[in-house]
Amino acid sequence: MNVVVFGAGSLGSLVGGLLAREHSVTLVGRNPHVEEIRNSGLRVSGEFDFEVTPEATIDGTGLAAELAVVTVKAFDTESAARDLSTGNFDAVLSLQNGMGNEEILADYLDCPVLAGTATYGAVCLDPGTVECTGEGRIVLGAREGGDSETADRVGTAFRTAGFDATVAADMPRRLWKKLAVNAGINATTALGRVENGALLDGPAHEVAVEAARETARVARAEGIELDEKTAAEAVERVAEETAANTSSMHQDVLAGRRTEVGAINQYLCARAEANDVAVPTNQTLTRLLRAWERENVSEN
Repeated sequence: MNVVVFGAGSLGSLVGGLLAREHSVTLVGRNPHVEEIRNSGLRVSGEFDFEVTPEATIDGTGLAAELAVVTVKAFDTESAARDLSTGNFDAVLSLQNGMGNEEILADYLDCPVLAGTATYGAVCLDPGTVECTGEGRIVLGAREGGDSETADRVGTAFRTAGFDATVAADMPRRLWKKLAVNAGINATTALGRVENGALLDGPAHEVAVEAARETARVARAEGIELDEKTAAEAVERVAEETAANTSSMHQDVLAGRRTEVGAINQYLCARAEANDVAVPTNQTLTRLLRAWERENVSEN
C-alpha cells in the first residue's frame, strides 16, 4: 500500500518506519528530522532495531496515496486537513489524541475518514532516529461505528507490516475510552512531571482515575455506554503497560511546547457543561495546564 504519514514526530515516525518495512511510505514532517531521513534514512530503536529509507518532505500539499495516516497534534488538525485536501487519497486514518479530529478531517476531505487509537510508545531521540519505548496495538474503524471495507483493507495493511492491529465496529465508544485514558494519564503526568507508572499508586493515582471516571459520566450523557469502573481500570492498565513511558503531554511540557489539553481535558469540560455534568478534576487539570502554557509557551 502507498501511504503518507502526515506528522512525522515521535508516533508518526514510528508508525511510518514500521509501515515502511512492507509498504511505500512518505513522511511529512519538519527539519532537521526530514533532512536527516532524506540523507541517511530513518533509524528505529528501542523495542525494534532496524533502518528504513522512506520518502520524506516538509511540504504536505499535492500528495497522493491510497492512505494518509494523520499523527499531528490535535491543534494542528485543521492545518493538516487543508494541506491534505490539495492531494488525492483513497482513505484517511487519524491516530491522534483528543476528540473531534475525524470531524475536522471529514470537513475538508472527499474520502472515507477512519478513526483509530495507538498505544505504541515513541520518542524522537535525534533527527532521523525514533525510539519505540513500548509495543502496543492499533485499533481502527469507521468513525461513526459499524463495519467498513475500507477499514478492513487498512487493518490488513497494518498487520502485514507487523502491527498488532484490530478493526473494530465500535469506534465511538473506543474513542471515549481513549479520552478517559488520556484525560487521566496525560494531564496528570505532565503536571506531576512523572512517568506513567507513578499513577499506579501514591498521590497521583486518585487524580488520574477520577479524571477518567468523570469522562465516563460525560460519555454516558453523550449516549456512549462507558461505565466509571471500566474507565478507571483502563487508566490503571495503560499506566501499568507503559510504566516507563513519558506521556506525550509530559514530553510537551518538558520541551516547553503547547500541549493537547484543549482536545482532551478542555474538550471534556465543554461537553460536560453542555450536558450539565460536574467534572471538577478535569476543570482543575485544564486550568493548571493552561496556566503553565501561558507562562512557558510563546504561542498558544
